[in-house]
Amino acid sequence: MVNFNGNIQETSGITIENNRGFLFGDSIFETVKVVEGKVLFAEDHYFRLMASMRICRMEIPMRFTLEFFEDEIIKLTESLPQSKAYRARFTVFRVGDGLYLPVSNEVQFIVTASENDQVAYQINEQAAYEMEIYKDAYVTKQLFSTLKTNNKMLHIAGSVFAQENGYDNCFLLNSEKNVIEALQSNIFMLMGNTLVTPPVSDGCLNGIMRKKILEIASAMPNISVEEKSISPFDLQKADEIFLTNVIKGIQPVTKYKKKSFQLHLAKEMVAQLNTVLNLA
Repeated sequence: MVNFNGNIQETSGITIENNRGFLFGDSIFETVKVVEGKVLFAEDHYFRLMASMRICRMEIPMRFTLEFFEDEIIKLTESLPQSKAYRARFTVFRVGDGLYLPVSNEVQFIVTASENDQVAYQINEQAAYEMEIYKDAYVTKQLFSTLKTNNKMLHIAGSVFAQENGYDNCFLLNSEKNVIEALQSNIFMLMGNTLVTPPVSDGCLNGIMRKKILEIASAMPNISVEEKSISPFDLQKADEIFLTNVIKGIQPVTKYKKKSFQLHLAKEMVAQLNTVLNLA
């Protein structure tokens, strides 16, 4: 089942021949985690979606309130087989004809969801997680790179590269050859007592979980936090590297090239994150 413009139905019935999201990537989205009928970080997701729509010059309907955003997601998950947690995607796309210049800035939306077997955030301490740098293309250091749009060809090609070469994920570089993120996550690097993550101005996604981890780490007395550029050489000097997104939570990196990493801070962060969210 899907939620297409507020209607719960088996399929959206959207035709791709004149859909701007398909033809031009004229679409943005939010991927959210729903636990026991609650959208986690709903306010952060909503305001990021609204900011992205403004940046993309989309017309924001009057009904697009925070309550509307949450209700439309929950309306769909309540129609699905009962589960304690879901992964949902709220996609907004511009409608109407036109080429690069649209004839209208009006939008429609579609919500899709699937069951998620993880309620509380967890770390599998026994699982190896190896990464490499994807070098075939770079993320441009500009505003649109920080948005969740349908233009994800670089991330798709990087995912195929990782699978073909036996890696679990890849680091992505910006046009200045700095490490800015992973294929579907923000990155954090611990060096001594300093936790470092690239600034959004470097072109990384303005991640919701990234924001929460920065808040948690900033309150920890034994950790200092810095937002600064990370070079590929810095990765091998790190004591710990972990990835963040709202679905997985925190994913420790165990190996990059010949360097293996610990996961002490990642475990502590997961525990604090679950406490903040009241997740068992």
